[in-house]
Amino acid sequence: MGTPLGDFVRAKRDSIQPEALGLPSHGRRRSPGLRRQDLATRAGISVEYLTRLEQGRDRNPSVAVVNALADALSLDPAERNHLRHLTKITGGECVADSRLVPPRREVRPSVLETLRLLEPGVAMVTNRLGDILARTSGYDAVMSASGLLDPERPNLTRHLFTDPRARTFFMDWDDLADQQTFDLWLAPSGEHAEWVGAELALVGEPEFTNRLNHRAVPRRGTLRIDHPSVGELRLLRETLELPGDAQQLVVLLPADDQTVRAVDELRRPPREGLRAIS
Repeated sequence: MGTPLGDFVRAKRDSIQPEALGLPSHGRRRSPGLRRQDLATRAGISVEYLTRLEQGRDRNPSVAVVNALADALSLDPAERNHLRHLTKITGGECVADSRLVPPRREVRPSVLETLRLLEPGVAMVTNRLGDILARTSGYDAVMSASGLLDPERPNLTRHLFTDPRARTFFMDWDDLADQQTFDLWLAPSGEHAEWVGAELALVGEPEFTNRLNHRAVPRRGTLRIDHPSVGELRLLRETLELPGDAQQLVVLLPADDQTVRAVDELRRPPREGLRAIS
């Protein structure tokens, strides 16, 4: 049986062409990507040990081995952090620590004040489960048409997989779904498992479970929205981690002049109609 760590290393190895790392091609092969021999040589470990890691028969690689694999696979910073996280949960070290504590829903007053200072910008506070914990009026103006904010407790991950409107509103739905599912791996494990098992794994099949098992670090590019009132919006995402709270402050910035004008129009209060005077 595989492990999150082994699955990630194997998937990443399969996605790399030897030529990308300056290695000679070995011709047509049944399996894509880098051979185990090539990766083992680059990482300075034996092929046998790499095989045990990928197959889940070794669950406790040393820090030196993990770093060597990251170097050999040419992982970027986000992928390196993910590799370290997968090593931790694969080794069974995820015990009664902060990951077993349900995420706090309360937003600190200083964070709320920061959000207030961002008005009338488009910003919100969220957690790894996708809960929208606090938001600006600008976020309301941009997102209200999607249906995301309709529930009493809005959640972006749930919205993506359960509301058909999400697939047309978010133009790169697949990428966003990958991002939100990936973030569940970083969520507190207790609430993560209960929430996924009770809801999304049932209503989101197979779209959700396929992504949950993929474990690849997703792309996080420009957020593109097809807004029913103003057309396409292109928003740059800047994320400030709040590690002590297991929350993130996300600011959405217009990426072009057209989006600037469209967001201004959405934030403008509706004009009152004419009133008949008797």
